[in-house]
Amino acid sequence: MMQIRRSEARGRADHGWLQSHHSFSFADYFDPAWMGWGNLRVINEDRIAPGTGFGTHGHRDMEIISYVLKGNLAHRDSMGNVQGIVPGEVQRMSAGTGVRHSEFNHDPDGQTHFLQIWIEPDQLGVAPGYEQKHFDDADKRGRLRLVAAPAGESGAVAIHADARLYAGLFDGDEHALLNLPAGRKAYVHLVKGELTVNGERLRTGDALAMEGEPAIELGGGVDAEVLVFDLQP
Repeated sequence: MMQIRRSEARGRADHGWLQSHHSFSFADYFDPAWMGWGNLRVINEDRIAPGTGFGTHGHRDMEIISYVLKGNLAHRDSMGNVQGIVPGEVQRMSAGTGVRHSEFNHDPDGQTHFLQIWIEPDQLGVAPGYEQKHFDDADKRGRLRLVAAPAGESGAVAIHADARLYAGLFDGDEHALLNLPAGRKAYVHLVKGELTVNGERLRTGDALAMEGEPAIELGGGVDAEVLVFDLQP
């Protein structure tokens, strides 16, 4: 079973300083048909205006992944981490028993564009944690690179969740096949460009929710950047 989630069907919020698209129900956007997919709860595509950002706020019992597409996301948290996150880097924050953080775009001229992803953990009350890694484009070119996984498999950032996140870049004849264990769900989010996934043509911001499929086949890319989630049912 496959469901296409078109970019224009997502929820949208315009806060002036923040333009956001919500793949799943979030804040003032509610759609009972899209409350999440498996243990994937949030994909927000955020654009932060120059010199603005999210003030200090709290989270708990959630695995939070930030994937920056443009600009520099300035992160500060109650664990003492002060970091800038740029394209090519993946940040993981395990909220666990509770963490507070802020996210800002300090560039006076340019926009910061990023995806914030929430995955429900497989255990509650863990100690808060932070990790940030860079993944070269060469490692994602024409293939799916594991960037977030339990116990940090294959050099990915480590998450406390039964889920795996892959990132890939595809153009022209480049293609990849990801086999899925029986009973898993999957979610393919096209960050940019065009890509054919299991026979369905996706364009920037589109997604494909999958259940009961044995594999994910990607090809026919046109300057495509894609995120692929292997998720618990």
